[in-house]
Amino acid sequence: MMPNVDYSLLFEPIKIGPVTAPNRFYQVPHASGMTEANPRVRAAFRGTKAEGGWGVVSTGAVSIHPSSDDSPLPYARLWDDNDIHSHALSTAAIHEHGSLAGVELWHGGAAVMNRTSRIAPYSPSGIPWLATHVGFMGNLRPRIMDKDDIRDIIKWQVEAALRAKKAGFDIIYIYAGMGYLGYEFLLEEYNHRTDEYGGTTENRVRFVREMIEATKEAVGDTCAVALRISLEELRAKPSDNYPSEAHEVVSLMADLPDLWDVKMDSSPTDCGASRFREEGAHEPVIDFVKKVTNKPVVGVGRFTSPDKMVGQIKRGVLDLIGGARPGIADPFLPNKIKEGRIDEIRECIGCNICISSWHDGVPVRCTQNATAGEEWRKGWHPEKFSEPGSNDAILIVGGGPAGLEAGLIAAKRGYQVTIADKEDTLGGRLNFEASLPGLSAWGRVNEYRLYALKQMANVNLYPASELGVEDILALEHQRIAIATGASWSKMLMSSLEIPVGTLDKPGVYTPDDLAAGVKLQGPVLVYDFDNYYMGGVIAEELANQDLKTSYATSAGHASAWTIMTNEQPFIHQRLEEKNIDITTRILLEDFDGENAILKDIYTGKPLSMAVKSVVIVGHKTPNDDLYQKLITRKSDLEDAGIKSVDRIGDMLAPGSLVHAVYSGHEYARNLDVDKDDLYQRDLPITANGIGSVFNRK
Repeated sequence: MMPNVDYSLLFEPIKIGPVTAPNRFYQVPHASGMTEANPRVRAAFRGTKAEGGWGVVSTGAVSIHPSSDDSPLPYARLWDDNDIHSHALSTAAIHEHGSLAGVELWHGGAAVMNRTSRIAPYSPSGIPWLATHVGFMGNLRPRIMDKDDIRDIIKWQVEAALRAKKAGFDIIYIYAGMGYLGYEFLLEEYNHRTDEYGGTTENRVRFVREMIEATKEAVGDTCAVALRISLEELRAKPSDNYPSEAHEVVSLMADLPDLWDVKMDSSPTDCGASRFREEGAHEPVIDFVKKVTNKPVVGVGRFTSPDKMVGQIKRGVLDLIGGARPGIADPFLPNKIKEGRIDEIRECIGCNICISSWHDGVPVRCTQNATAGEEWRKGWHPEKFSEPGSNDAILIVGGGPAGLEAGLIAAKRGYQVTIADKEDTLGGRLNFEASLPGLSAWGRVNEYRLYALKQMANVNLYPASELGVEDILALEHQRIAIATGASWSKMLMSSLEIPVGTLDKPGVYTPDDLAAGVKLQGPVLVYDFDNYYMGGVIAEELANQDLKTSYATSAGHASAWTIMTNEQPFIHQRLEEKNIDITTRILLEDFDGENAILKDIYTGKPLSMAVKSVVIVGHKTPNDDLYQKLITRKSDLEDAGIKSVDRIGDMLAPGSLVHAVYSGHEYARNLDVDKDDLYQRDLPITANGIGSVFNRK
């Protein structure tokens, strides 16, 4: 579909210091989980974005020295020549497509524990970050930096910048955001110093200014120098002579960096999930920067709409459209806009599974884009597909996320595909889930795939078509994929933290009952040991129906796993707003129709809660009846010319949407592929032997 709006503005070149970006699409620094242990994986991941039209493609955080050690979380390094060679693979892949390569040089200061290097963390005044997330907790407090320490950090920044230049980077960052060292100097809460680096705003800016000046002196003749800065807290602080401390800080350094990269202060607000943050949500905090500086400004906002991108530029908010999550979901987003293929954009749904990948310490994964992180390991390109290995026709039973993805990729490869589903509307679990509070954007998973499938001549879609064994045997398809999903069970949770028994009594329900339209009697208890989004969102939905709702979980927080996706703080806020009582560390034992019988998971202390209905959000079991019946008919399958019957998605292994989509994608990619290896194993580059790091302090 050709655009109704002129998007040519997005494809204008932008000068950034001594270099020029070919367009306004800027893949800002973001974590990928791909360190020097995976240099080829990383190069292919970043290079694919350049191929897709991103004018600038940046790294995630790159440590300048062992005193910035974020292990066991994955982080990159530029400590020695081995690291230069490793990063050079990425810059070459980016430059191959005419894009600029940016590197986010980073010192974590008091926000890292230096678990591997065992160097006492650096900070302006010894103030630690006392995280509530276990993955970030530590029991080593930071050192108070003296003047020699400050000089060392600046020296290490310069040395890393020179290595970055040698590796081929075009844009080199100083990082003063997200609680890291530069940010710690800027904020009074961290900076209690009484020398020239503390006190007044002008003094607190001095360290960041000196980092910029030293970097520009070292590499500024050929490389642009960018400042990445968090402005949320500073914007909220009053200033004697400016509208806020953010205005003052930016004014004091207005034209010093070649580029301003502006962002929020914490991951939950900077990378807000779509459930709680709209597209462009950063604007109220960062909208002033372009009014203060003459240098170009880049920012993010989970931009997926090209109209909103153009609007940001025309209204003077940004010069470059920053993208992290949208570029993971669709690396070819810029090219699709340029070519008028707006309807083909695979839009980010804002589920933040990509962010959970970093917390998990693994290469990035994406619900919408199963190829993310697999470009080199498995040779999966997001827009290119191998030809079919046979004339086999593919029948997919089940039109949920896994079935739709399997059908789409098989069809793109050239296979004849049929998708049948017993429900009147294709989409599976998402037909219900996308209707729940805050989850409407998740419907893009279905919308993108159904739109694409309906354009294809080699695809037949059959909703309201429940197939039995005899139907499948008669349909003359050679490959059968069963994608019939999974169902929520009424199993309980034991003190061993495993599902046990079944509470199959009147007044006990699962999310499937709500999806079927069952109306509950209040008060209601939602008992959650799934620990992802469903328990919290079901509680919110019931409260919206004016039912008195309580939430209980075996974990220590509501929707405990959502700390991984940046949602947990906002889930607690939302449940509080809805007057939903939260009980943690609890086991559901029984329900007598009037009271839920509970006990503390650790102490066994009993608790009774007066409710009329209980919703258990815990264990899911595959809907495998059709599959089990099929595989017992081996001779009949052979007679019907059926070569394979496979399980995909939740029917294979119940999980979140990302797993279902990946399962369907993998099935279609592997059709008629004789491959023993699961994936290529990447290895670090040691061109100069095992590296040594000096200047340990």
